[in-house]
Amino acid sequence: MRVLLVEDDLDLQQQLKSQLETAKYSVDVADDGEIGLFQGQEYNYDAAIIDLGLPKLDGKTLIKSLRSQGISFPILVLTARDRWQDKVDGLDAGADDYLTKPFHQEELLARLNALIRRSVGQSSPIITNGPFVLDTASMLVKVDDCEVSLSSYEYKVFEYLMHHQGQVKSKTQITEHIYDQDFDLDSNVIEVFIRRLRKKLDPQSQYQFIETLRGQGYKLRQFPSE
Repeated sequence: MRVLLVEDDLDLQQQLKSQLETAKYSVDVADDGEIGLFQGQEYNYDAAIIDLGLPKLDGKTLIKSLRSQGISFPILVLTARDRWQDKVDGLDAGADDYLTKPFHQEELLARLNALIRRSVGQSSPIITNGPFVLDTASMLVKVDDCEVSLSSYEYKVFEYLMHHQGQVKSKTQITEHIYDQDFDLDSNVIEVFIRRLRKKLDPQSQYQFIETLRGQGYKLRQFPSE
């Protein structure tokens, strides 16, 4: 999953970026509201974390601008302000949730995960698709009740496809969601990750769970619910 982090406190920004990356997120950062607005307009994110007290363009105005352009990814607001009206203003501007500084970073991750799950119609951190089970809270993957070890980027690709079961996703779309904005989008690395996922998760080709659509991308087979 790819996240936009707009925070002008550089120490906090780097702390959050590091923790999000440890939790398998790809993170783009912005130091002020104007840069955050540009990135939010130009790139496709799964969620954004936005501080209200930003220079150049405050967080509330940034959120309003994004929403007025039909940009709908979930937004988690960070605020050092204790007044309840500031929190209400953030939500009224179009944010989906908020955290007041200081906060536990584990709570931020839990709230962010919940926002992303709801945005794709998932209410539980555990996503099941036939024999495949993905626990987004613990970052565990199981096939037929057996845990399978994936590398960081293999996990990111599988998580993205599990969140979009039955949907065709191009190599560019997948790349944009697992790498930051500086990555070369022409790379064929996604083909390598898909091949590894097939080998690790379906070594006998029993389930044929990832379909390749020539010229379009990949689709994760959606198994019937039991």
